[in-house]
Amino acid sequence: MDWFSAPDYRLARLIIERGLGLTYLSAFLVALNQFPALLGEHGLLPVRRYVRRIDFNDSPSLFYFYYSDRLLRVVAWIGIVLSAATGLGLPQAGPLWLPPLAWLVLWLLYLSIVNVGQRFYGFGWESLLLEAGFLAIFLGNAQTAPPFLVLLLFRWLAFRVELGAGLIKLRGDPCWRDLTCMDYHHETQPMPNPLSWFVHRLPRGLHRAEVVGNFVAQLLAPVLLFLPQPIAGIGALIMIGTQAYLMLTGNYAWLNLLTLLIAVSAVPNEFILPLLPGAQVEPSLAAAPPWFVAAVVALTVLVTVLSYLPVRNLFARRQLMNYSFNRLHLVGTYGAFGSVTRERQEVVLEGTSAAELSPDAEWREYEFKGKPGDPRRRPPQIAPYHLRLDWLMWFAALSPHYAEAWFPRLVEKLLANDRAVLRLIRHNPFPDAPPRWIRARYYHYRFTTGAERKETAAWWVRQLVGDYLRPVSLVDRADRTRGHAKAE
Repeated sequence: MDWFSAPDYRLARLIIERGLGLTYLSAFLVALNQFPALLGEHGLLPVRRYVRRIDFNDSPSLFYFYYSDRLLRVVAWIGIVLSAATGLGLPQAGPLWLPPLAWLVLWLLYLSIVNVGQRFYGFGWESLLLEAGFLAIFLGNAQTAPPFLVLLLFRWLAFRVELGAGLIKLRGDPCWRDLTCMDYHHETQPMPNPLSWFVHRLPRGLHRAEVVGNFVAQLLAPVLLFLPQPIAGIGALIMIGTQAYLMLTGNYAWLNLLTLLIAVSAVPNEFILPLLPGAQVEPSLAAAPPWFVAAVVALTVLVTVLSYLPVRNLFARRQLMNYSFNRLHLVGTYGAFGSVTRERQEVVLEGTSAAELSPDAEWREYEFKGKPGDPRRRPPQIAPYHLRLDWLMWFAALSPHYAEAWFPRLVEKLLANDRAVLRLIRHNPFPDAPPRWIRARYYHYRFTTGAERKETAAWWVRQLVGDYLRPVSLVDRADRTRGHAKAE
């Protein structure tokens, strides 16, 4: 079936599948390492409490019926093994029914995690991974040609990701329209990486060029994806280059990697082969059986129907950003940084072993793995791994509203030297015994200038703004809890 098969994109399919398997691998590793502390039986936002107040149809998940940290770890390990297998291409080497089964299991397991993840899983790249993972179910195996309709659906996803991000910027912060947003962004982004300091210090003219390039990649290139080759491939390469640049200058979990992989769906073999000296593609592939053709056609109809609300949102005056219109995360709307913060605030947690608070009390600082803390510590490279607590701490600094549900529990865990939570933190200043008191303070952070960096070897300059949380102890929190219960 010539209309169905796209043999000229078999290398694109291979790249998408391998990359998507590795993305799933990162996601399940994050769940294994972080989910119990954040959302487990004794987590900051326990799943068991959450499922008691929701309906299954509102948030379908295997964990709705039963949750335990042991079950979560089993699910995560299954996901790790299966995603590693798909990343290596093992199911794809088998019969045609095997790859869809592998991708379906990965999708169901990760959907179950995301739908009970609450605020800790409220990121746009969760839906993006699920949507791309669902499309991967229909990519076929290595012995059949890639279905052209599925490649078009991947392009449609890339189109919505990029155009949504571009339109939210045009409608949002005026600094995008006057080309000044990148004067601030590298310094105030959620989690800078080792190159962010250097890029922030580029001449302002280059920051203007960054904004212009951003609009080319997000407003023009997506349209090119649906034009004949080589124009579609050129549009994809523009998007891929932009995403690679974002990966080099910031930590956005797997957002950029996944967007890059999705855009590869428009890159034909002839673009890729020159990069692989000696590589060859099989001259012929088997025709897809009728049942597989029917499944792909049904998928195309489903995505077309579900695309109505996302398309309407793209052109709405009040455009939603990173929103899923269904609980299966099948066809959503995306976008990022509709507004850009001009100054960086950080919440810094400190503890003391002093029995009584006094001006002489020694306060020691907790150091997180990714977010800025010690001014002399170079911003680390984390992505495509995702530090969920660090990201939520960035939101907490923007507004305490983002932290109301989980921050008090975090403080309680630190006051008890909770081992699970402490594994999410880079440095615990109280390894032998928990602190008596903990407080949180607001600091203003900015990157050092070149001269300051040379003189002090510091990456940041910080200045105390005020208190985020006054000093509290376990006794203090218990008294307030009893008082609140008595008042009720």
